[in-house]
Amino acid sequence: MTVTLKPDLEEELTARAHAEGLSTEEFVNRELEKLVAGASAKSKLTPEERARLWEEWLDSHSVGGPPLSDYAVSRESIYKEREDAQL
Repeated sequence: MTVTLKPDLEEELTARAHAEGLSTEEFVNRELEKLVAGASAKSKLTPEERARLWEEWLDSHSVGGPPLSDYAVSRESIYKEREDAQL
């Protein structure tokens, strides 16, 4: 199989491969094997296991910053520039 990659993606994959001491082909094959194995393993999980994994993933990506104010997430705040342009 031949796959044509975007130049920036190819550069990133090559850099990651070299950082791990692998050829680009070895690195891409390994990552694709992980992707395929992960996809088939996920399909065998129970809904409870999937929910637990999802919550673990969410916890590992928490920002830890203060919550946004009510105004920051209000319609008025989000569409202010758009409404000003229409006036």
